[in-house]
Amino acid sequence: MKKLLFLLTGIFLLSGTEQVFSQQNTYCNPMNLDYGYTPIPNFSEWGKHRATADPVITLYKGDYYLFSTNQWGYWWSPDLSNWNFVARSFLKPYHKVYDDLCAPAVWVQGDTLLVFGSTYSSSFPIWMSTNPKANEWKEAIDSLEIGGWDPSFFTDDDGKLYMYNGSSNNFPIYGIELNRKTFKPYGTRKEMLLLNEKRYGWHRFGEHMDNTFLDPFIEGSWMNRHNGRYYLQYGAPGTEFSGYADGVAVSDSPLGNFTHQPLPFSYKPGGFARGAGHGATFADNYGNYWHVSTIAISVKNNFERRLGLWPAGFDEDGMMYCNTTFGDYPHYLPKGKANHLESRFTGWMLLNYNKPVSVSSTYGGFYPNNAVDEDIRTYWSAATSGKNEWIISDLGALSTVNAVQINYADQDAEFLGKSSGVFHQYRIWSSTDGKKWQLIVDKSRNDKDVPHDYAELRNPVECRFIKLENIHMPTGKFALSGLRVFGKGHGSKPEKVKELIVLRTENDKRSAWLKWPVVDNATGYNIYLGTAPDKLYNCIMVLGRNEYWLKTMDKDLPFYFTIEAFNENGISERTQIIKSE
Repeated sequence: MKKLLFLLTGIFLLSGTEQVFSQQNTYCNPMNLDYGYTPIPNFSEWGKHRATADPVITLYKGDYYLFSTNQWGYWWSPDLSNWNFVARSFLKPYHKVYDDLCAPAVWVQGDTLLVFGSTYSSSFPIWMSTNPKANEWKEAIDSLEIGGWDPSFFTDDDGKLYMYNGSSNNFPIYGIELNRKTFKPYGTRKEMLLLNEKRYGWHRFGEHMDNTFLDPFIEGSWMNRHNGRYYLQYGAPGTEFSGYADGVAVSDSPLGNFTHQPLPFSYKPGGFARGAGHGATFADNYGNYWHVSTIAISVKNNFERRLGLWPAGFDEDGMMYCNTTFGDYPHYLPKGKANHLESRFTGWMLLNYNKPVSVSSTYGGFYPNNAVDEDIRTYWSAATSGKNEWIISDLGALSTVNAVQINYADQDAEFLGKSSGVFHQYRIWSSTDGKKWQLIVDKSRNDKDVPHDYAELRNPVECRFIKLENIHMPTGKFALSGLRVFGKGHGSKPEKVKELIVLRTENDKRSAWLKWPVVDNATGYNIYLGTAPDKLYNCIMVLGRNEYWLKTMDKDLPFYFTIEAFNENGISERTQIIKSE
């Protein structure tokens, strides 16, 4: 009887632990999806790896449907947190390509969800479904003769249907009206939008926006209508860069003329997960806007990427924004109507940035501290994928832990394309002294593929050490690009930055050199900038430095700046807003 009681108690504890994570109130970027591996052999010559990009999320019949490049299927979710994969190929036997729904277009027309993938040919069908959750699809038309790469479709309030497309460093984004029944075009495509790197600094190509060897790319169109105005969104200047962003141009007509907003509205060049380009903007079940877009990794191939989700919206003057402040820290999921100009950030700080780490083993030059350096492009790898592999993160002092994010890396992975039946298993332990350990997360029976797993604790724990114990890897070695522990330290938050200097000269007013004095106990800084003191919508996180080379500005406008410091204990006051002309 005692043995039976012990077993029942153990089962209850395990099921209770699992239940915590099915009812999370928060999420953390990158999105935790069972990303497929690149299907293209020559893209994997530097190592097989997960990859997707170019996402679209559409609300349909109360659920969210997510499509992205080369996943051999799609996801649906009731809450933007728990995503269910539906396996399906949208290619036909005569499509001799690797790309299955590359940069897909997804839209709702009447009571139907429709999907179309990028193509330069005229032989790709438009698919339709009234029950996508059950994977029930049929062809709306056998082939869309007009074709188009990086397409998007927009149904206006008057029922008219428009298509936008383009992905080039020579040609513009195009737009055209289509017959909503036959999908035949009315007339010919019209030029909508070109980049203008001579005026807008962020349009310049390259990691440092210096146009070193290629002209910038404009791609990934998306359209929203808000208060009678049309917001044509586009990705630029290149998908492999930290500064990959989404801009927006505004018009009173769906086919223009369009005027650029001066800065990218979706922009995240700093922090752990960098880049926020080629995405889509949608409203949730409560009417709040969100923006889903592409995060750059680009280590094993330029097209090694992930997805991120950020609060978005339109201010009272009609300016579109996307709130990426602390954009890869825990944020609250939607539970009702909210003002996205007010952050959904939980206030849980990163507790283990560049703190001491101990590990079971190390493979080659993939050193342990790569797991806590806040760079998704670097990683630690153990020597094996075995159960005996582990990593311990020392938080430096007793802290309150609210959540842990585990970002796996691909070291010696063996998959090409989408693989089914693969999963991760692990346990997370906490300790106050590094000797006695308490189990706080048990995923030893997990049967899901969770490459960016995020565990929100129902009851926060007080500890100094966090240990991640590997149980099972789906492929390759036990490797981590980020073991990230979130909560609150018990020390002092940083003092306010004493001064922010913005050096902007007549030589190139698209650029500026920002400098500020070091705050002794700060681990990082957030720079805010915008076109008015009350529109500081761009945020740049800077770690471990007290300078930043800014290259994004409109040369014809003044800009406004402020800065704050942060550490594991909290965030300082912002400096007084300054103007740079």
